[in-house]
Amino acid sequence: MDIASLEEIKRVKYRYLRCVDLKRWDELEDALAPDATAEYGTPSGGGPLRFTGRQAILDFLRNTLGPGIITVHSAGQPEIEIDGDTAEGTWSFEDTVLATEHNNTMIKGAAFYEDRYTRGADGVWRIQHTGYTRTYEYLVPLGDLPGFTLTANRWAKTPPLTAS
Repeated sequence: MDIASLEEIKRVKYRYLRCVDLKRWDELEDALAPDATAEYGTPSGGGPLRFTGRQAILDFLRNTLGPGIITVHSAGQPEIEIDGDTAEGTWSFEDTVLATEHNNTMIKGAAFYEDRYTRGADGVWRIQHTGYTRTYEYLVPLGDLPGFTLTANRWAKTPPLTAS
């Protein structure tokens, strides 16, 4: 097994998740192959959301995950198979989404990412395809949580949210 490639693939997945959560769209761009595809199987989004091309994926994330959407993604337990300059990986993940501008809702869920990776001519591993189907997902209106107070929001231009 090519241990160096294995670690580089892990790093590109972690970078993808970090850049999504921190809204670092320019940095995320280099984690995706130019012709990358994505399929996000999320019921709250109305079913599977499919995108073709790095720019389409970035446009969706940039336009959907604005300042009123706080996300945190945690992935682990990678199972990665490398075959030359391509690889496939499965990752367990959980995420939390706080939609402060959309009815103050929390979305919580888990899934398994099914990814493909490719090593470019420059020797850099990038995500060729990323996608998941939820194992579960639930929504909770934040106003329904007694005493709930959002004490920090990196992107907020208004005071933190407090349940009434």
